[in-house]
Amino acid sequence: MMQNLTWRGVILALVLGVGIYATLPTFLPPRGEDSSLLRALLPDKVINLGLDLKGGISLVMEVDLDVAVRNSARRSADTLRRAVSDEKIPGVTVENENSLDILVRTAEPSSLRAVLDLLDKSFFGLRISEQADDRLTLTLTPEEEADVRSLTARQALETIRNRVDMFGVAEPDIRPQGEDRILIQLPGFDDPGRAAELIGRTAVLEFKLVDNGPKTAEEAQRTGAPPGTQVHQEKFLDPATGAESFAPILLRKQTLMTGDSLTDARAYVGDFGDARVSIRFDGRGAREFADITDRYINRRLAIVLDGIVYSAPTIQSRIPDGEAVITGSFTMDEARTLAVVLRAGALPAPVTILEERTVGPSLGQDSIQQGLHAGGLGLVMILAFLLFYYRWSGLVADLALLMNVPIILGALAGLGATLTLPGIFGLILTLAMAVDANILIFERIREEVRQNRPPWSAVNAGFGRAFWTIFDANITTILAAMVLYQFGSGPIRGFAVTLIIGILSSMFTGVFASRWIFDMAVSRLKPKRISI
Repeated sequence: MMQNLTWRGVILALVLGVGIYATLPTFLPPRGEDSSLLRALLPDKVINLGLDLKGGISLVMEVDLDVAVRNSARRSADTLRRAVSDEKIPGVTVENENSLDILVRTAEPSSLRAVLDLLDKSFFGLRISEQADDRLTLTLTPEEEADVRSLTARQALETIRNRVDMFGVAEPDIRPQGEDRILIQLPGFDDPGRAAELIGRTAVLEFKLVDNGPKTAEEAQRTGAPPGTQVHQEKFLDPATGAESFAPILLRKQTLMTGDSLTDARAYVGDFGDARVSIRFDGRGAREFADITDRYINRRLAIVLDGIVYSAPTIQSRIPDGEAVITGSFTMDEARTLAVVLRAGALPAPVTILEERTVGPSLGQDSIQQGLHAGGLGLVMILAFLLFYYRWSGLVADLALLMNVPIILGALAGLGATLTLPGIFGLILTLAMAVDANILIFERIREEVRQNRPPWSAVNAGFGRAFWTIFDANITTILAAMVLYQFGSGPIRGFAVTLIIGILSSMFTGVFASRWIFDMAVSRLKPKRISI
C-alpha cells in the first residue's frame, strides 16, 4: 500500500514540478534581457497577452475571391491558347475578356474535334457550358472554382502572416473569418496606417544560386561574405516536433528569376509515397526557367521568399515545359505549407480593410487588474467556504484547488497560448467548477460516515462512487468548450482553451491529488473518524 502511495506522490510531484517549470518564464524577463543561469535553463514559451490586455490594433480584411476566380479563368485561357498553338490546330481563337467564360471559336469541324480532344486530355478544370458547330463556351468546373477560392484564401492568409512578421510583433493573432475575411490582431502595435500599408505590400519571391565557393556559410557569417554573395537564413521544420530552426546558407546576389511568372504551386504524393510540390510558370517564365536549369545543371537553386530560403533543390536536368518538382524530407502537411508559401509571392487578389480598431494599453492594464482582483477575491471566498463547511477535509480541498494554479498556468505557457480577457473569465469559472468534484466526493463520504463506516471504507466509497458522476459532468462541459473553440472567434477560443485546460486540471487535482492526500492521512494518522 505504501509503495502505491509513493508512486502516486511521485506522479503528483512531477506534474506540479513541470507546471511550475513551464510557468516561471512568464514572470521572468526574456532570455535576451536576463543572462542568469536560471533563465537559461527555463523554456522560452510564455503566456502571451492578447490585444484586449496589452493594447494594439485589430484589422478585418476582405479578400476579393471573385477576382481570383476570374484570374484563374484568364490563366486557363492563356494555357489553352498556348496548347492550341503547340498542337498546331488551325483556325482556332481563344478569347477571355475579363470574364469567367472562355470563348473558343473554330473555323472547321475537324478543329473543333481536336480542341475537344485536347480538353479531355489536359484541361480537367474546365467544363463546356455551351457548344455550337463553330464555337465552345468554357467555364471552370465547380470543383476547380472551389479549389481556387480555398487556395486563394490560404495564400492571402500566408502572405499577410509573412507581412506581419516584419513588424516584430511578439504575439500576432491572424486567423480566417468565414471564407473571404481575415482577422489580424497585433498586440503592442500602435500604427494602424503602417500596418495596413505593409500588410498589403506584395511579397518578393526570388530564385538564386547557392554559392559553391571555398568559404562556407558559417565562415561568411563570421568574417563577411565574399564579393557577389550574401548570407541568408534557410528555414527547417522538424517533422517530429514541428519546431522551426534556421541555418545560414550562402547565395549568389544575382536574382536569376522572380516569382512574377509563377502561376501555380500544388502539393501531391509521389510514386513512392513521398510528399512533393509542383510549380508552374507562364510562357515567359517557362522559357526563363528552361534556360536557367540548362545552364546550371547539378547546381542548387534556392527558393527565397522575403529573404528566407524555404528550399534549395539540386537541378537534375533542363526543365523545358515550365513545370518543376520540389522534393525534400517533409511531410504532406509541410508540402502543402511550402506550396502555399510559394504561391504567396504576391497577394492573389485585392484585399480591402473592412474594420480597423485601436485598443489602448491602459484599458488592457485595467482589465488585468480587475481580473486579478476578481480571481483573487473569488479564490479566497472559495477556500474559506470549504474550510468552514468541511472542516479538516476542506483543507484537503483547498490544497487540491491551489494545485490547479501551476498546472493551468504551466499548460497555457507550454502551449504558448494567448491570454485574453475572456480567458481570464474562463480561469475564474474554472476555480468555481474545480470545487464541484470535491463537493460530490465529500457529500458521499459524509453519508458513509453517518453510517459509522471506518475512515478507509468511507474514503473508498466516496471517491469510487462519485467518480463517474464527476467524469460525465466534466466531459459534457469539455464537449461544449470544444464546440466553442471550433466555431468561435479569437476571444471565444481563448475562453474555450482556458476552460478545457482548467477542467482537465480540476479533474486531476479533485480526484487524483485529493485521494492521495486522504490516503496518506488515513494510513499515517489512522484517525477513528474523518473530520468532514
